[in-house]
Amino acid sequence: MPEHVWILAAFFAIGGLVDFLLTFLIAFFHPGLDYRVSSTVSLPLDSPEFIRLSGLLLDTEAHRRTHVEVLTNGDCFYEAELAEIGTAQTHICLEAYIFQKGDVATRFIGALTERARAGVEVRILLDAVGSFNTWHHTFRELIAAGGQVQWYNPFRWFNASRINNRTHRELLIVDGRTGFLGGAGIADHWYEARGKRHPRWRDTMVRVRGTAVSNMLAVFSQNWLESSGELLTGQKYYPPCIEEGETPTFIIDSTPSFGHGTRARVLFQMLLASAQRSIHITTPYFLPDRAAIREMVRAMVERGVEIHILVPGKHSDHLLTRRSSRRLYGDLLRRGAKVYEYRPSMLHTKCMLVDGIWSVVGSTNFDHRSFGINDEVNLASWDPKLADRLEEDFRRDVAQAQCVTYRRWMRRPAIERLSEFIGWILERQE
Repeated sequence: MPEHVWILAAFFAIGGLVDFLLTFLIAFFHPGLDYRVSSTVSLPLDSPEFIRLSGLLLDTEAHRRTHVEVLTNGDCFYEAELAEIGTAQTHICLEAYIFQKGDVATRFIGALTERARAGVEVRILLDAVGSFNTWHHTFRELIAAGGQVQWYNPFRWFNASRINNRTHRELLIVDGRTGFLGGAGIADHWYEARGKRHPRWRDTMVRVRGTAVSNMLAVFSQNWLESSGELLTGQKYYPPCIEEGETPTFIIDSTPSFGHGTRARVLFQMLLASAQRSIHITTPYFLPDRAAIREMVRAMVERGVEIHILVPGKHSDHLLTRRSSRRLYGDLLRRGAKVYEYRPSMLHTKCMLVDGIWSVVGSTNFDHRSFGINDEVNLASWDPKLADRLEEDFRRDVAQAQCVTYRRWMRRPAIERLSEFIGWILERQE
């Protein structure tokens, strides 16, 4: 082989290695953004001024009258989703981080295939990492019936620099008139227990009707375009929906910028800085950075805000993540926050309630991946009735949780502290 060819091959090999190392270093050790709110927002959280400011910062549209129904646990939300799929007349769009082979997935594929055979356009978008054990042939009957299946950000040489970016969104839209979003993908562990050692996961989805559904489909269309090359336009995808219900909402898409800034983080940081009475957080992975901890401490010390945080207990699906999370309790507990660890099963709900007014529910975890790396989607509302409904679930879950005191936290064993240190190295990926 000519010498110049060897030189060219070596150049590309070294360049590829350097690109991989840079991607690895950025993924694990990028310092992230140190969010600071320029001035304290003293506006009432349900005031027109605060809502207008929120819409501007989040670059989203306010839907004044939306119907939002809270669906608690898989036996409720899966049945609701399957029933809605069965009524589809024009199109179905599903985006998921997890689509795992099993009984639930089989039911969904069957329902989607039946609608595709009836002439309904079916589009499924799955994350290539989150759904890595689900293959193209899993959907062969659906595809044969005319359905389309795409994987988001698959492993390709040209994706190397952004392979860490995943779609963590959980979205289902039917006919552009009804949508579902929340924390659950498609898998059996959300629907039923797998023996005493693996009880059914606790999670929440919401069903949305009204004009906000068009925004949900617009969020789906972003990653569908990137994955398939198809741009979804036309009135049949975005039909004129009547305003129904009494819940005002924002639908907030979140995609990381080059500097890892996201709308999800703007939303959470702004609400933490604006709370006057209470902040109730439910999250499966609680790994706040210094800016979030600083804002929560400030809320407690300067404004007397009550902060309650509900996280998984021993049933956590990521032990190392749980240990990393426990490392961060100290400052919050010392300042008066209460931390509860859910005992019955894995807790996977992602919800934040502020002052009994604002509710945020969706796919965003309280961690670096959701705030700076993943694509996410959330519904945010300033409706006290929706907040009350979600607060009911929060109180019920807290009643089944163990409170972590500062004294007990200080006495955690040395082996746990060691695993916390190991988790600290990896926590930006958890």
